[in-house]
Amino acid sequence: MKLKHVSLSVMMMGATTVAMASGYHFGTQSVSAQSTANASAAEAANASTIFYNAAGMTKLEGTNFSGALNLVAPNVKYSDAQATYPTAALSPVNPNVKGQTGGKITDDLIAVPQLYLTHQLNNKVTVGLGIYVPFASSTEYQRDSVLRYNLNATELTTLDINPTVAFKLNDQHSVAVGVIAQHAEAKLRQYANFGYLITRPNPVGNGTADGYADVEGDDWGFGYNLAWMWDVNDNTRIGVNYRSQIEHTLSGTAKWDKSKVASVYGAGAAAAIAGAGYADSENAKVDITTPEALSVHGMHKLNSKTNLFADVTWTKHSRFDKALLVYGNAKTGQGNTTYLTPAWKDTYKLSLGGSYQYTEPLQLRAGIAYDKSPVPNDDRRLATIPDNDRIWLSFGGKYDLNKQSSIDFAYSYIKIKDAKANVNGTCVAQGQTVCVSSQTKGTVNYKSSAQILGVQYNHRF
Repeated sequence: MKLKHVSLSVMMMGATTVAMASGYHFGTQSVSAQSTANASAAEAANASTIFYNAAGMTKLEGTNFSGALNLVAPNVKYSDAQATYPTAALSPVNPNVKGQTGGKITDDLIAVPQLYLTHQLNNKVTVGLGIYVPFASSTEYQRDSVLRYNLNATELTTLDINPTVAFKLNDQHSVAVGVIAQHAEAKLRQYANFGYLITRPNPVGNGTADGYADVEGDDWGFGYNLAWMWDVNDNTRIGVNYRSQIEHTLSGTAKWDKSKVASVYGAGAAAAIAGAGYADSENAKVDITTPEALSVHGMHKLNSKTNLFADVTWTKHSRFDKALLVYGNAKTGQGNTTYLTPAWKDTYKLSLGGSYQYTEPLQLRAGIAYDKSPVPNDDRRLATIPDNDRIWLSFGGKYDLNKQSSIDFAYSYIKIKDAKANVNGTCVAQGQTVCVSSQTKGTVNYKSSAQILGVQYNHRF
């Protein structure tokens, strides 16, 4: 067995554990949309329509600004975790991994901002710019968790810059096209079992000499968005929104900490591990593709005070069928390749919502959504993504400060179905592929939920 360095593809995909929509997505890019569980894409009420349906920019007169802040409180707990070392790697007494078997992997309150600006050039053309965070999360197991050899800590931040232009074809139809520049920055920590490499003269055993890798990487990727909006009549509107796949080559560094090995077994043992191929620092990169999404949505004015909304979004999560990692070994100068094979499925999300004009300045809003997980079964569920089907319950409102300004506010509770993961860290060599794992196996149960509080300021100049 040869242990190599941590996979940056795990970093990129695994760090989205607490993303509030299934798969990778944060889940909301607008507080006005959040208040209806993202059902109101056809509304085009403010500049955040750039994300949900950019053709809606033609409904906005003059220059419009929307700035939002979401506070996310995720709650992901694991329990009954157990793991075993591979039988091939000399477990002198007990093959079970020792350590914590439960706890929280999310504690931080996450603040996520979004900014949008539109400007009407004439009665046919409107331009806009969106700056938003589609993925943002942080997860961390205890350093002595029995699952530490899979992935111990992750942090992910992404930022999209999305200039867009919309064209009003006639009184009923509008279209839009935009470019997406996406920056991804990620960090992780993963422990490694070095005990079997240390001989005195026999191997000292699994779990007696752990090291860990700190890995960082970043990249810019580019995609596009397309939209169409149709006013069927004065009361009904429908729309279609498409956001393309974005390809990333995430490049970074992997740095191994062997200080515990050195303190217990001496500097010679740490040097021997480095000499076996675990260099203090090396380059690493992985090609990944974030999935395209297609949304079909509608809005109906039931009466002068009540609007109804609906949205169905399909996401091609099967893009994450496998991930290919290439990393450079500082000792040999050779690149190696390894694979992740989560075999995710395409998914859908169904949202229903409504608004009611309670008074002249105050509009009340609510929504519910069912979001299907792309994870096909327990064997494919990664310990870093205890993803499962989820239900969104949202409510909020909009308060008009004056004719030019308004404030949106929203609260969402997301209940994620309990999940189990059959964690399999082993891998089979494929040609020149080198295994990226301590090759432990285990099982773990998860209970997950989240709360989102959002506020958004809108102004028309």
